[in-house]
Amino acid sequence: MTAPWWQSGVIYQIYPRSFQDSNGDGIGDLPGITRRLGYLAELGVDAIWVAPIYPSPMADFGYDVSDYCDVDLRFGTRTDFEDLLAQAHARGLKVLLDFVPNHTSDQHPWFVESRSSRRNPKRDWYLWRDPAPGGGPPNNWISDFGGSAWEWDEASGQYYYHAFLKQQPDLNWRNPGVQAAMHGIMRFWLDRGVDGFRIDVLWHLIKAADFPDNPPNPAYTSALGEMDRLLQLHSTDQPEVHDIAAGLRACADEYRRVGQGERLLIGEIYLPVERLMRYYGEGRPGVHLPGNFQLIAAPRQARALAALIAAYEAALPPGAWPNWVLGNHDRPRVATRLGENQARVAAMLLLTLRGTPTLYYGDELGLSDVPIPADRVQDPRELRQYGKGLGRDPVRTPMPWDDSAHAGFSTAPPWLPLNADWPARNVERQSAEPGSMLALHRRLLAARRTHPALTIGDFALLDAEGNILAYERRHGAERLIVALNLGAQPQRLELPDWAHDCRSLLSTLADLTPVRDGALLLRPNEGVILTLVD
Repeated sequence: MTAPWWQSGVIYQIYPRSFQDSNGDGIGDLPGITRRLGYLAELGVDAIWVAPIYPSPMADFGYDVSDYCDVDLRFGTRTDFEDLLAQAHARGLKVLLDFVPNHTSDQHPWFVESRSSRRNPKRDWYLWRDPAPGGGPPNNWISDFGGSAWEWDEASGQYYYHAFLKQQPDLNWRNPGVQAAMHGIMRFWLDRGVDGFRIDVLWHLIKAADFPDNPPNPAYTSALGEMDRLLQLHSTDQPEVHDIAAGLRACADEYRRVGQGERLLIGEIYLPVERLMRYYGEGRPGVHLPGNFQLIAAPRQARALAALIAAYEAALPPGAWPNWVLGNHDRPRVATRLGENQARVAAMLLLTLRGTPTLYYGDELGLSDVPIPADRVQDPRELRQYGKGLGRDPVRTPMPWDDSAHAGFSTAPPWLPLNADWPARNVERQSAEPGSMLALHRRLLAARRTHPALTIGDFALLDAEGNILAYERRHGAERLIVALNLGAQPQRLELPDWAHDCRSLLSTLADLTPVRDGALLLRPNEGVILTLVD
């Protein structure tokens, strides 16, 4: 059987404010993304995931939605989006939208109605509670951005719940009207040809019905954010959320059943593996890909990383497809976490593990986090907890395209600072350098297209000594070995008997490493793909 497109494909995440500005206002937009579709097709990705583009007051840069069925004028118009979708499809690229179903903006018409009166029909579309006995918030829940998650509304005499900013009131997904409205929004975009959604904070959608206090976190230290003071036992990952996920999946599957193609659902879920697996569905389908973020904080020691991968593979339910994420718009960039040498090795890991990889824009250039001066901080999380290092601006900086003014991102100063090395670290320069990080990503993505073993093949860890992570990818008669040196010292990998007649197919370094006497000598910070000699 032919695998669905999302199993063999690579997803590329775009933060639209920072990808390409087309109108000179210093903010990226939809026509800018359309302008760069040729770059994405040449890079070799299969789908783009675009962070929220809906009308929004931008209290949290689009994750506070005031209208789910339109486009914010900062990014363009609905016509601009339709043009992007058509041109992407013409190039064989799928388009995923960011869906934000947990909360709206406090300026959304639903919340304006809900807030207007306790008797309003939409009052129960949000989470309203009376004060605790003796006054104060209904319970001890903490916002992910710090402070109480409850905001007092003087006019109606109740608190409303917000897991994030007070400008982002949480919806009540126990209300059938909310569920029906959200399903309708999904169909609105799917009817227009969108290929799926990344679902924001899926594990937050349902809260415990009686709103008990969350217990203290025994591992909390002052170095952590305030939200980590408590364990989110009652405010996230409730059993009923799986019914919600099944309903979202049913909407997406309607299009496959009528022959309109497979529509993909990716769930943002930060949970331990054993709880993450439930989002694939229990007795009925859940989301196609519950987000697997383990590589972002994974240990860079080969045996520990091998154990992590093995445990994840072993936990997958029958028929479930894995996925891997190395970076995103909320976490430090891979080059900052690992350094550029190991970032190259990590790129090979991401693009050769079994499962669907997601590549974050700019990581293919080896971009690092950009220091943001205090007077240029934009992220509300950083503004509320300054100095904690929780800000996300450093990983959302503009894409450097060339060495012209403002790195070819805009004709005006961009909304966030560029990476300091942009005159050298940009797409144009790296496109001309055979040994660049960009060239490596293009070779890896081309290898995935050429070798089915790397996309839909089986996976098996191999025995290895020292700081080497090694595994086999196999499909039919094709057998490949991926060997990754996770350290700065040379390492020797003894190959299995069946692999003595191997040759190097691709290295993260400039030249290929030969196989000699049934062994591979990996150089410091080197990853290699081996293939059997024909």
